[in-house]
Amino acid sequence: MKRRALTTKLIRDLLHLRAPLIAIAIVMACGVGGLVMTRTTSESLRASLDAYYDRYRFADLFLSLKRAPEAIRPEIAAVPGVAQIETRVSIGVTLDVPGVIEPAVGRIISIPDDRQPSLHRLFLRNGRLPDPDRHGEVVVSEAFAEALGIGPGDTIDAVINGTRETLRITATALSPEFVYAIQPGGFVPDDKRFAVFWMPHRQLAPLYDMEGAFNDLIVKLSPGAREQAVIDGIDALLDPYGGTGAYARDEQISHLFISDELAQLRTMGTVMPSVFLFVSALLVNIVLARLIRTQREQIAVLRSFGYTRLQIGSHYLAMAVVVAVVGALLGLVFGAVLGKFMLALYVKFYRFPIVLFEFGASAAAVAIAATTAAAVLGAIHAVAGAMRLPPAEAMRPEPPGRYHASFIDRIGLLRRLSPSTKMFLRHVERRPLRAMVSIVGMSLSISILTMGTYVSDAIDYLIEYQFVSTQRYDLSLGFTEPRAGASVFEVAALPGVIDAEPYRAVPVRIHHNHLSERQSIIGVQRGATLERIIDDRGEPIVVPPTGLVLTESLASQLKAGPGDTVTVEVLEGQRPVVECRVEALARTYIGSAAYMSIDALHGVMREGDVASGVHLTFDSAETAPLYRRIKDTPQIASTTVKRASLDSFEETLAESILIMRSFNLAFACVIAVGVVYNSTRIALAERARELATLRVLGLYKGEIAAIFYGELALLMLMAIPIGLTCGYYFALTMSALMSTETHRIPFMLTPQTMAFALAVVLAAAIVTALDTRRQLDDLDLIAVLKDAS
Repeated sequence: MKRRALTTKLIRDLLHLRAPLIAIAIVMACGVGGLVMTRTTSESLRASLDAYYDRYRFADLFLSLKRAPEAIRPEIAAVPGVAQIETRVSIGVTLDVPGVIEPAVGRIISIPDDRQPSLHRLFLRNGRLPDPDRHGEVVVSEAFAEALGIGPGDTIDAVINGTRETLRITATALSPEFVYAIQPGGFVPDDKRFAVFWMPHRQLAPLYDMEGAFNDLIVKLSPGAREQAVIDGIDALLDPYGGTGAYARDEQISHLFISDELAQLRTMGTVMPSVFLFVSALLVNIVLARLIRTQREQIAVLRSFGYTRLQIGSHYLAMAVVVAVVGALLGLVFGAVLGKFMLALYVKFYRFPIVLFEFGASAAAVAIAATTAAAVLGAIHAVAGAMRLPPAEAMRPEPPGRYHASFIDRIGLLRRLSPSTKMFLRHVERRPLRAMVSIVGMSLSISILTMGTYVSDAIDYLIEYQFVSTQRYDLSLGFTEPRAGASVFEVAALPGVIDAEPYRAVPVRIHHNHLSERQSIIGVQRGATLERIIDDRGEPIVVPPTGLVLTESLASQLKAGPGDTVTVEVLEGQRPVVECRVEALARTYIGSAAYMSIDALHGVMREGDVASGVHLTFDSAETAPLYRRIKDTPQIASTTVKRASLDSFEETLAESILIMRSFNLAFACVIAVGVVYNSTRIALAERARELATLRVLGLYKGEIAAIFYGELALLMLMAIPIGLTCGYYFALTMSALMSTETHRIPFMLTPQTMAFALAVVLAAAIVTALDTRRQLDDLDLIAVLKDAS
């Protein structure tokens, strides 16, 4: 009977408080939805990636070299820890793509003549493998084919080793090596201007003088193999053949970008839901504390009928658990739907043959446990108060506060204010804890909105920084091999070229203490203006005559700073090892590198005046003839058109970040409205008797409204600076947590973003005020008179 009675009371209490409890459940659902969405997307991407790597034999080690004879294959296969190897020919080509005016580039990779590769197997979306006896047949990457609307039977022209060849497509395919396909020197996919082709070895090798030889190696390790030992063994064999150093999967560019994206998803799936659930716990505490204050007499009656403190505490705790379960279930459904949507979005960027949607018990368990924990933690203080309440004391109404001259009375601040203003100011001062809880709730809604919105400011700043302040060139060309400095004058003589600056890129491994990173040193001219190196103050850095300039991200990975000495191990040419002093740190938000004076780099390499490529600006009126000349130049291996890179960035990386930001912003808006709505409704419920008493004493409805809404307005004004300050540090923390090796989100918070956060909260306050005004006008005066009698 006792259990049934408490269950009946629980149902009645839930129905009576349905409006604030539904608001809390929705806030919890937003937190759970965000958690489930990001966790589901992350786990699905990871499961799809792992299955793809396993079924299509993604390699563990990678190595590029100049030229090695096939006769060395048995020695490589005999290195302890090597399970399987694949030797390949891989060459960069210039493409003439129909309908695309800009120069495009591609990479052609050899495959066995009579079968699929043993590693990096191709998933043929349609068509067949090329016939090794038919000249020019290739398989093309699906992304490139879709971007151009081409397929089996179509042809495309390529300049291979100075000869123009017509490639005939036999199939479109996916490869685990190019889940995230970017051209050398790029950082976002450009499907219209970068293609991957696979051609039978018998056809490709003669085109690049590679009969009986290879210039690319991929390796599968045996279970339990020591990765570094295998790398050292392979490097010892292939260094004499121009090997640039074997590297592991975690440095392979496609895998690295995907891993960083998954890390960002995990961060977003932890930070934002945690804040949302904290707000939920705060709201649960406010609602239950208010309910227990109004049910003192009921608690006394329950105790007098023999209900124990534990039973009463469990009853009120059950209310919090019910709200948590409802919020969790709503969030699970909501998160699963959004997770599928996000997964479909990522599949646009990352190419998988099979997409596995993973919504397992772990996501549901974490969501339910998190919401229940938040609800219990939020309720435990109020429930403990109900359990401690003695029956005799509970039978009496809550004693009124002891009123006396307050601080603001003593300093004379209230003398010239209206009576209604004095009343709400005194009420706020005399109930500081209750006022502080409301301020915390409102300030959190402002800070959450600020954190959810700042990403758009960050992306705008990143674009301005990367594509305007740093990259001032219109076009960047990369040569197939380092070329004599005179080639810069040849580029400068191309149609429409206004300015040209050479650069030298050298693969290196940089060591500092026990840490090392595989990177490139970029040699630039002192005073270069087309690709500027910028410090943390936004000022250009002039590369010193000697020493290195490291990007902040690389310096952080190496735990090195200005004044430190690092060891540079060059991975090409004569492979010198030199000690270099770090002279300065540069700020960049995409990728990482080290910079050096091009003359100093020539000295390190013991070479003459050579360049790896050229940055240039040109007259837009000469675009067509310039691009035609570049397409016909075989020595160019890569082209980066800044305008096209910006378009690709906005279509891929920026779009995915901004879509995630839109979800977080929507959740933040719901939470802001929920917090303001609950705070207002609870404040009205707590002060209903007091305000009705004032009406009985003769105050008009407008005066009562001025007292009530004046207090809320004061609390909102006090919450604004706190909320904006917390929002600033929330956004700063989120920016730091979302930084990865490949890209970082800059911290940028504009006044417009802060104004938007305030506008949403103020709009929620106005709508809530309009909703509660009717209840304020309909206060039960008769009940107040009965209590007074």
